[in-house]
Amino acid sequence: MTSRKNRGFSLLELLIVIAIGFTMAGVTFMALMPLFKENHVDAAYDTTLSVIRNYRNQAIIQNKRYILLFTAPGTITVQYWGYVPPPAVSPAPVTVATYTLPSDIQFAVQAGFPNPGPDGATFGTGATPVVFNACTTVEAGNPCVVFYPDGSAQDDAGNPGNYNNGVVYLTRPGDLYSSRAINIWGTTGRVRGWRLYKQGGVNTWVQQ
Repeated sequence: MTSRKNRGFSLLELLIVIAIGFTMAGVTFMALMPLFKENHVDAAYDTTLSVIRNYRNQAIIQNKRYILLFTAPGTITVQYWGYVPPPAVSPAPVTVATYTLPSDIQFAVQAGFPNPGPDGATFGTGATPVVFNACTTVEAGNPCVVFYPDGSAQDDAGNPGNYNNGVVYLTRPGDLYSSRAINIWGTTGRVRGWRLYKQGGVNTWVQQ
């Protein structure tokens, strides 16, 4: 009589085990997808918020001017802008860092954003991704923020420029409630972060 003690798995059994493994992996991946997407939003928001706050602090600590340029779909360029007393012309800005958001998160707006924007009418209508005064000296026509040694946020119109209240919106297109916003008060440079929620049937920016 032939012994079956050392008999291994059949090909059919192996295929069944592999199929079950792939099915479990697929279900796990689908269950984790919302978490992956949320992590991308959090990373984009945290990056933008930390860049704004860091270079405002650097402007104060180092007694320097820093320009932040926000470029769609998701790039922040930081430039150091040397200062000379008027009427002399300030030197050209020098790029010191560039930050890029995750590819699925953009500086953008979506239908359903509240009007006015977070913190009231000073911060736009929810219709423009980046709401700051347009640059005139650097990247002419594009929105920018200049942090001065006193901590204020201004534009690049002169020495000094004009106080520059504004907001930047971050969102994943097609996913309205992934949206975040960060605003800056020009006179103080105060920075606030916001998230979009539906409260009582109304889309509302809630401070984070």
